[in-house]
Amino acid sequence: MTQTSQGVAGHYDRSGLGEAILQALRDAGKDPERLTPDDLAAVDEFHIRGREATEELVRLAAFTAGARVLDVGCGIGGPSRQLARACGCKVTGLDLTMEYCRTASMLAARTGLDHLVDYRQGDALDMPFEDQSFDGVWTQHVTMNIPDKDTLFRECRRVLRPGGRIALYELLAHGNGGGLHFPVPWAREPSISFVATESTLRAALTAAGLGPSPIGLHLLLGADFGAMAANVLRNLREERLRIVQVVADG
Repeated sequence: MTQTSQGVAGHYDRSGLGEAILQALRDAGKDPERLTPDDLAAVDEFHIRGREATEELVRLAAFTAGARVLDVGCGIGGPSRQLARACGCKVTGLDLTMEYCRTASMLAARTGLDHLVDYRQGDALDMPFEDQSFDGVWTQHVTMNIPDKDTLFRECRRVLRPGGRIALYELLAHGNGGGLHFPVPWAREPSISFVATESTLRAALTAAGLGPSPIGLHLLLGADFGAMAANVLRNLREERLRIVQVVADG
């Protein structure tokens, strides 16, 4: 394990984490012997927008029942359990922090999902899996702790089967507002924070052979559809556009 990896693992490590979560659930009136994934949503969705964002990514990823999916940086397993529950796929979680893996396994058993999920301690830059082991790779708010994006995505590509899919939900550097204020949830100080720009992330994915599906809206509008889509997002960010949904009765 590199010095950076040790620093990241140390940032997240919490002795007795599983018991602390169970005690908090007892204090909230929950029965630790009869837990549902919804009981855990406030603690095991360790990313912005929590369960809502996970459910959105589940729909976008569209993994099918029986598919094998790798959750890179699984934390204590909330997204992997939600993914398994929603899709019926089999999910293996990989995390650098052993205490997270132990806690994830315990919570999977207590929610009755341990037949669909399992957890391994390991480094995303040197994954302990054979080539082409998974139909999909899933990761949320993890790349900001990994300096070597090229190796990360090469490893993701290595363990994916032909035609496999990667689903990401990440924080990216904006660049207009200057450096980050610390501490942030993934780093108390800058030495373990490696937030990518959009161009850096895109380049690393492309270099690893991970890209958009050949089937998509670009077939309708042509080669400049990427620029069109980017400008829609820009116009939304700059509040030049807004989105509404309307249902009206006559």
